[in-house]
Amino acid sequence: MKRIFASIFLVLAGLIIILPVQAEGKEKNVHVIPIKDEVEKGLYAFLDRAITAAERDDADLIVFDMNTPGGAVDAARDIGNRIANTEVKTVTFVNSWAISAGSYIALHTDYIYMTPNAVMGAAAVIDQQGNTAGEKAESMWLAAMEAAAKRSERDPEIAKAMASKKVDLPDLKENGKLLTLEADQAFKVGYSEGTVNNLDELLKELNMQDAKVHTTKPAFAESLARLITNPVVVPILLTIASLGLVLELYTPGFGLPGGMGISALLLFFYGHYVAGFAGYEAILLFVAGLILIAAEIFVAGGILGILGTVAVIGSMFLAGENVVQMGMSIVTALILAFILIIIMLKVFGKRVNIFRKFILNDSTNTESGYVSNVNRLELIGREGVTVTPLRPSGTVKIDDERLDVVAEGSFIENDTAVKVVKVEGSRIVVRPI
Repeated sequence: MKRIFASIFLVLAGLIIILPVQAEGKEKNVHVIPIKDEVEKGLYAFLDRAITAAERDDADLIVFDMNTPGGAVDAARDIGNRIANTEVKTVTFVNSWAISAGSYIALHTDYIYMTPNAVMGAAAVIDQQGNTAGEKAESMWLAAMEAAAKRSERDPEIAKAMASKKVDLPDLKENGKLLTLEADQAFKVGYSEGTVNNLDELLKELNMQDAKVHTTKPAFAESLARLITNPVVVPILLTIASLGLVLELYTPGFGLPGGMGISALLLFFYGHYVAGFAGYEAILLFVAGLILIAAEIFVAGGILGILGTVAVIGSMFLAGENVVQMGMSIVTALILAFILIIIMLKVFGKRVNIFRKFILNDSTNTESGYVSNVNRLELIGREGVTVTPLRPSGTVKIDDERLDVVAEGSFIENDTAVKVVKVEGSRIVVRPI
């Protein structure tokens, strides 16, 4: 019995010794996620997928490799909330720029590190024309920046100075300018935990130099979605679609213009679906619109084409997250398509076969044998008798030919002898003899 208890004791002792060693020997796991170029709606879908993959992989750390000039406020808000909701420890590695929306996103991570030449800040809200946004939008953005700074336990006044020229911080910026922090300044004011030269130094600083590093790259579909949902690309795609569909509606059959227009629309909806903005209702309305437009090819009248166009435009509004921006894109596309059609008709109207169908090139000229009106000059001086009273117009009979004439005076009675004195095209003028 003593031997049994001794054996059990030895096994338990071995497990106690082995288990800590195994726990300490667990390989650390780091996921590196790039945030490059502009912050826009398509970026959120990629970051959401990458963060979810890191969570499933039980990552010890997520590093956001950031180099961005900023971008859309609504996209930055969604990205910031997604980062704040993950339980994985996060760090922003500012590898050059964290401007505008980039600084807002960085404030949602647990740590911030910068390269020696990196900058962070200049986070004012601007409109599509590049001007500072209105007071309402600025107030909202100031509150968002302040809340992000408080969440990461950083000085909220510095975050507000990044977003507004009105916040006065004489030790860090000139009056009337936005705050942009260099690496040394950010470290001094607590907006950076340190300055490192590269990712390897960052991992060493965080005691992750031996960790397994997994770098997440955007899939082709996500890269395409980011390109297609860009506010500059959307009007271009819609212009191509409008131009192609208009040309197709005015030319019989189905050819290159219709294929070009539908391809542009399919790209538009594909990008917005991958980015997570277009739901099934938008796609179903779009398909219904295409069916109606296709039916216009076989059913004359134009009603089906108009209904189909309305359905397609309505589906675009459903696919876009911002109704105002989508409306501006559609109006811009229609104006550009109209201008392009006019230019094409002027330049290629008589040279390219497809544009000839828009222009009536046939003419009923004399050279082609057409005569608009017979000028009966041989009637001048001929005599006849009125068949009806002329008041002042009526009918005259000249050599068994009945002619519509006009009296030179105001009235000529029936059965009165008259003489043709003038012929002006179809107008024959008579006077009493």
